[in-house]
Amino acid sequence: MSANFLTPAEIAKVASDARTDKAKYGVGKLLVLGFLAGAFIALGALFDIRVTAGLPAEWGTLKSLIGGAVFPVGLMFVVIAGAELLTGNMMTLPMALHDKRIKMTGLIYNWFWVFIGNLIGSLFVALVFGVWAHLLTVAPYEKATIAIAVSKASLGFGPTIASAIGCNWLVCLAVWLAYGARDITGKIFGIWFPIMGFVAIGFQHVVANMFFIPAGIFVGAPVSWGSTIVEWIGAFIGNAIGGWLFVASAYWFAYRRSAGRETVNAAVQEAAQSQV
Repeated sequence: MSANFLTPAEIAKVASDARTDKAKYGVGKLLVLGFLAGAFIALGALFDIRVTAGLPAEWGTLKSLIGGAVFPVGLMFVVIAGAELLTGNMMTLPMALHDKRIKMTGLIYNWFWVFIGNLIGSLFVALVFGVWAHLLTVAPYEKATIAIAVSKASLGFGPTIASAIGCNWLVCLAVWLAYGARDITGKIFGIWFPIMGFVAIGFQHVVANMFFIPAGIFVGAPVSWGSTIVEWIGAFIGNAIGGWLFVASAYWFAYRRSAGRETVNAAVQEAAQSQV
Protein backbone atom coordinates (compact mmCIF):
# COMPACT_ATOMS: atom_id res chain seq x y z
CA MET A 1 0.00 0.00 0.00
CA SER A 2 1.37 3.40 -1.01
CA ALA A 3 1.92 6.02 1.66
CA ASN A 4 0.45 8.68 -0.66
CA PHE A 5 -2.70 7.11 -2.04
CA LEU A 6 -5.11 4.21 -1.62
CA THR A 7 -5.46 1.28 -3.98
CA PRO A 8 -8.64 1.02 -6.08
CA ALA A 9 -9.96 -1.73 -3.79
CA GLU A 10 -9.37 0.49 -0.75
CA ILE A 11 -11.06 3.44 -2.46
CA ALA A 12 -14.10 1.24 -3.17
CA LYS A 13 -14.41 0.46 0.54
CA VAL A 14 -13.98 4.12 1.50
CA ALA A 15 -16.65 5.15 -1.03
CA SER A 16 -19.08 2.61 0.43
CA ASP A 17 -18.28 3.62 4.01
CA ALA A 18 -18.58 7.33 3.20
CA ARG A 19 -22.32 7.21 2.52
CA THR A 20 -23.57 4.41 4.75
CA ASP A 21 -24.55 6.79 7.56
CA LYS A 22 -25.57 9.66 5.28
CA ALA A 23 -28.69 7.81 4.15
CA LYS A 24 -29.88 8.44 7.72
CA TYR A 25 -29.02 12.13 8.06
CA GLY A 26 -31.83 14.39 9.22
CA VAL A 27 -33.61 16.58 6.67
CA GLY A 28 -32.18 19.77 8.17
CA LYS A 29 -28.61 18.54 7.92
CA LEU A 30 -29.09 17.36 4.33
CA LEU A 31 -30.63 20.70 3.34
CA VAL A 32 -27.82 22.75 4.91
CA LEU A 33 -25.04 20.61 3.45
CA GLY A 34 -26.93 20.44 0.15
CA PHE A 35 -27.28 24.23 0.11
CA LEU A 36 -23.53 24.57 0.64
CA ALA A 37 -22.72 22.15 -2.18
CA GLY A 38 -25.08 23.90 -4.60
CA ALA A 39 -23.57 27.26 -3.68
CA PHE A 40 -20.01 25.93 -4.01
CA ILE A 41 -20.64 24.54 -7.50
CA ALA A 42 -22.41 27.78 -8.48
CA LEU A 43 -19.43 29.80 -7.27
CA GLY A 44 -17.19 27.69 -9.47
CA ALA A 45 -19.53 28.35 -12.40
CA LEU A 46 -19.59 32.09 -11.60
CA PHE A 47 -15.78 32.03 -11.48
CA ASP A 48 -15.79 30.40 -14.93
CA ILE A 49 -18.02 33.09 -16.47
CA ARG A 50 -16.17 36.01 -14.86
CA VAL A 51 -12.83 34.71 -16.14
CA THR A 52 -13.80 33.70 -19.68
CA ALA A 53 -16.56 36.12 -20.75
CA GLY A 54 -14.14 38.89 -21.68
CA LEU A 55 -11.63 36.73 -23.55
CA PRO A 56 -11.28 37.34 -27.31
CA ALA A 57 -13.50 35.19 -29.54
CA GLU A 58 -10.39 34.35 -31.56
CA TRP A 59 -9.17 32.23 -28.68
CA GLY A 60 -11.83 29.67 -29.59
CA THR A 61 -11.88 26.52 -27.46
CA LEU A 62 -9.00 27.82 -25.35
CA LYS A 63 -11.67 29.80 -23.49
CA SER A 64 -13.34 26.50 -22.52
CA LEU A 65 -10.04 25.13 -21.27
CA ILE A 66 -9.42 28.23 -19.13
CA GLY A 67 -12.96 28.07 -17.75
CA GLY A 68 -12.46 24.40 -17.01
CA ALA A 69 -9.26 25.20 -15.14
CA VAL A 70 -11.05 27.47 -12.63
CA PHE A 71 -14.42 25.68 -12.31
CA PRO A 72 -13.06 22.77 -10.14
CA VAL A 73 -12.81 25.02 -7.07
CA GLY A 74 -16.47 24.22 -6.41
CA LEU A 75 -15.94 20.47 -6.04
CA MET A 76 -12.79 21.09 -4.01
CA PHE A 77 -14.93 22.93 -1.48
CA VAL A 78 -17.52 20.12 -1.52
CA VAL A 79 -15.04 17.31 -0.90
CA ILE A 80 -12.50 19.00 1.36
CA ALA A 81 -14.63 21.51 3.30
CA GLY A 82 -17.60 19.14 3.39
CA ALA A 83 -21.01 19.29 1.71
CA GLU A 84 -23.64 17.06 0.11
CA LEU A 85 -23.54 17.10 -3.71
CA LEU A 86 -26.17 15.15 -5.62
CA THR A 87 -23.87 14.07 -8.44
CA GLY A 88 -21.21 12.71 -6.09
CA ASN A 89 -23.90 10.88 -4.12
CA MET A 90 -24.96 9.23 -7.38
CA MET A 91 -21.78 7.17 -7.02
CA THR A 92 -21.24 6.75 -3.30
CA LEU A 93 -24.77 5.80 -2.21
CA PRO A 94 -25.11 3.13 -4.93
CA MET A 95 -21.80 1.67 -3.70
CA ALA A 96 -23.29 1.33 -0.22
CA LEU A 97 -26.52 -0.01 -1.74
CA HIS A 98 -24.65 -2.71 -3.67
CA ASP A 99 -22.90 -3.62 -0.42
CA LYS A 100 -26.36 -3.97 1.18
CA ARG A 101 -25.41 -1.39 3.80
CA ILE A 102 -28.32 0.92 2.96
CA LYS A 103 -31.77 0.42 1.45
CA MET A 104 -33.18 1.92 -1.72
CA THR A 105 -35.46 4.10 0.40
CA GLY A 106 -32.39 5.59 2.08
CA LEU A 107 -30.82 6.38 -1.29
CA ILE A 108 -34.00 8.08 -2.56
CA TYR A 109 -34.38 10.00 0.70
CA ASN A 110 -30.82 11.34 0.45
CA TRP A 111 -31.03 12.20 -3.23
CA PHE A 112 -34.34 14.02 -2.84
CA TRP A 113 -33.33 16.34 -0.01
CA VAL A 114 -29.83 16.90 -1.38
CA PHE A 115 -31.39 17.84 -4.74
CA ILE A 116 -33.56 20.44 -3.00
CA GLY A 117 -30.61 21.80 -1.03
CA ASN A 118 -28.39 21.97 -4.13
CA LEU A 119 -31.14 23.82 -6.01
CA ILE A 120 -31.60 26.42 -3.25
CA GLY A 121 -27.84 27.00 -3.00
CA SER A 122 -27.45 27.36 -6.77
CA LEU A 123 -30.37 29.80 -7.06
CA PHE A 124 -29.03 31.80 -4.12
CA VAL A 125 -25.69 32.41 -5.85
CA ALA A 126 -27.36 33.15 -9.20
CA LEU A 127 -29.73 35.70 -7.68
CA VAL A 128 -27.64 37.31 -4.93
CA PHE A 129 -24.24 37.43 -6.62
CA GLY A 130 -25.21 37.19 -10.27
CA VAL A 131 -28.09 39.69 -10.20
CA TRP A 132 -28.16 41.72 -6.98
CA ALA A 133 -24.38 42.18 -6.94
CA HIS A 134 -24.49 42.86 -10.71
CA LEU A 135 -21.75 40.35 -11.44
CA LEU A 136 -23.68 38.95 -14.42
CA THR A 137 -25.92 41.85 -15.41
CA VAL A 138 -23.32 43.94 -17.23
CA ALA A 139 -21.25 43.39 -20.37
CA PRO A 140 -19.58 41.10 -21.26
CA TYR A 141 -20.90 38.77 -18.55
CA GLU A 142 -24.58 39.20 -19.38
CA LYS A 143 -24.14 38.11 -22.99
CA ALA A 144 -22.00 35.11 -21.99
CA THR A 145 -24.50 33.99 -19.34
CA ILE A 146 -27.41 34.19 -21.76
CA ALA A 147 -25.49 32.24 -24.41
CA ILE A 148 -24.68 29.45 -21.94
CA ALA A 149 -28.29 29.22 -20.74
CA VAL A 150 -29.71 29.11 -24.28
CA SER A 151 -27.17 26.51 -25.37
CA LYS A 152 -27.97 24.19 -22.47
CA ALA A 153 -31.75 24.61 -22.58
CA SER A 154 -31.93 24.11 -26.35
CA LEU A 155 -30.03 20.82 -26.35
CA GLY A 156 -32.38 17.93 -27.08
CA PHE A 157 -33.55 15.63 -24.28
CA GLY A 158 -31.68 12.58 -25.60
CA PRO A 159 -28.41 14.44 -26.22
CA THR A 160 -28.72 15.99 -22.74
CA ILE A 161 -28.93 12.53 -21.18
CA ALA A 162 -25.97 11.28 -23.21
CA SER A 163 -23.88 14.36 -22.37
CA ALA A 164 -24.79 14.08 -18.68
CA ILE A 165 -23.60 10.45 -18.59
CA GLY A 166 -20.13 11.57 -19.65
CA CYS A 167 -20.24 14.44 -17.19
CA ASN A 168 -20.90 12.41 -14.07
CA TRP A 169 -18.56 9.65 -15.16
CA LEU A 170 -15.81 12.28 -14.88
CA VAL A 171 -17.23 13.99 -11.78
CA CYS A 172 -17.50 10.72 -9.87
CA LEU A 173 -14.00 9.74 -10.97
CA ALA A 174 -12.85 13.07 -9.51
CA VAL A 175 -14.52 12.18 -6.20
CA TRP A 176 -13.06 8.67 -6.48
CA LEU A 177 -9.53 10.04 -6.92
CA ALA A 178 -10.06 12.47 -4.04
CA TYR A 179 -11.03 9.55 -1.78
CA GLY A 180 -7.82 7.83 -2.82
CA ALA A 181 -5.58 10.75 -1.86
CA ARG A 182 -4.15 10.92 1.65
CA ASP A 183 -3.48 14.68 1.73
CA ILE A 184 -5.18 17.88 0.57
CA THR A 185 -2.74 18.44 -2.28
CA GLY A 186 -3.51 15.00 -3.67
CA LYS A 187 -7.25 15.62 -3.32
CA ILE A 188 -6.98 18.94 -5.17
CA PHE A 189 -5.12 17.40 -8.12
CA GLY A 190 -7.42 14.37 -8.12
CA ILE A 191 -10.42 16.68 -8.44
CA TRP A 192 -8.92 19.27 -10.74
CA PHE A 193 -8.21 17.39 -13.96
CA PRO A 194 -11.43 15.34 -14.34
CA ILE A 195 -13.56 18.41 -13.61
CA MET A 196 -11.52 20.56 -15.96
CA GLY A 197 -12.11 17.88 -18.58
CA PHE A 198 -15.90 17.78 -18.20
CA VAL A 199 -16.18 21.58 -18.35
CA ALA A 200 -13.85 21.94 -21.35
CA ILE A 201 -15.72 19.17 -23.19
CA GLY A 202 -19.07 20.83 -22.47
CA PHE A 203 -20.85 17.99 -20.68
CA GLN A 204 -24.12 18.59 -18.78
CA HIS A 205 -24.07 18.67 -14.96
CA VAL A 206 -27.47 18.93 -13.29
CA VAL A 207 -26.28 20.98 -10.30
CA ALA A 208 -24.13 23.35 -12.37
CA ASN A 209 -27.14 23.83 -14.65
CA MET A 210 -29.21 24.78 -11.60
CA PHE A 211 -27.01 27.88 -11.69
CA PHE A 212 -26.25 28.43 -15.38
CA ILE A 213 -29.81 28.32 -16.74
CA PRO A 214 -31.59 30.30 -13.98
CA ALA A 215 -28.78 32.86 -14.05
CA GLY A 216 -29.40 33.25 -17.77
CA ILE A 217 -33.14 33.63 -17.22
CA PHE A 218 -32.54 36.24 -14.51
CA VAL A 219 -30.49 38.39 -16.92
CA GLY A 220 -32.84 38.04 -19.88
CA ALA A 221 -32.24 34.72 -21.66
CA PRO A 222 -35.23 33.65 -23.83
CA VAL A 223 -35.58 30.39 -21.91
CA SER A 224 -38.74 29.19 -20.13
CA TRP A 225 -38.80 27.55 -16.73
CA GLY A 226 -40.57 24.60 -18.35
CA SER A 227 -37.67 23.93 -20.70
CA THR A 228 -35.30 24.44 -17.77
CA ILE A 229 -37.02 21.71 -15.76
CA VAL A 230 -36.95 19.36 -18.76
CA GLU A 231 -33.20 19.99 -19.07
CA TRP A 232 -32.69 19.28 -15.39
CA ILE A 233 -34.62 16.00 -15.70
CA GLY A 234 -32.46 14.89 -18.64
CA ALA A 235 -29.27 15.92 -16.87
CA PHE A 236 -30.41 14.15 -13.69
CA ILE A 237 -31.07 10.89 -15.58
CA GLY A 238 -27.76 11.01 -17.42
CA ASN A 239 -25.78 11.97 -14.33
CA ALA A 240 -27.37 9.10 -12.39
CA ILE A 241 -26.42 6.62 -15.11
CA GLY A 242 -22.88 7.96 -15.34
CA GLY A 243 -22.24 7.87 -11.60
CA TRP A 244 -24.11 4.67 -10.75
CA LEU A 245 -23.39 2.43 -13.72
CA PHE A 246 -19.98 3.53 -14.95
CA VAL A 247 -18.34 4.17 -11.59
CA ALA A 248 -20.26 2.64 -8.66
CA SER A 249 -21.40 -0.57 -10.34
CA ALA A 250 -18.19 -1.07 -12.33
CA TYR A 251 -15.89 -0.71 -9.33
CA TRP A 252 -18.23 -2.56 -6.99
CA PHE A 253 -18.23 -5.51 -9.42
CA ALA A 254 -14.43 -5.39 -9.71
CA TYR A 255 -13.52 -4.87 -6.05
CA ARG A 256 -16.48 -5.29 -3.67
CA ARG A 257 -18.53 -8.20 -5.03
CA SER A 258 -15.96 -10.80 -4.00
CA ALA A 259 -15.37 -9.01 -0.70
CA GLY A 260 -19.08 -9.29 0.05
CA ARG A 261 -19.08 -13.03 -0.68
CA GLU A 262 -16.05 -13.51 1.55
CA THR A 263 -17.82 -11.68 4.38
CA VAL A 264 -20.91 -13.85 3.99
CA ASN A 265 -18.85 -17.06 3.85
CA ALA A 266 -16.90 -16.05 6.94
CA ALA A 267 -20.15 -15.37 8.81
CA VAL A 268 -21.55 -18.76 7.76
CA GLN A 269 -18.39 -20.56 8.87
CA GLU A 270 -18.43 -18.73 12.20
CA ALA A 271 -22.07 -19.66 12.76
CA ALA A 272 -21.36 -23.29 11.89
CA GLN A 273 -18.39 -23.45 14.28
CA SER A 274 -20.46 -21.95 17.08
CA GLN A 275 -22.95 -24.78 16.72
CA VAL A 276 -20.29 -27.51 17.01
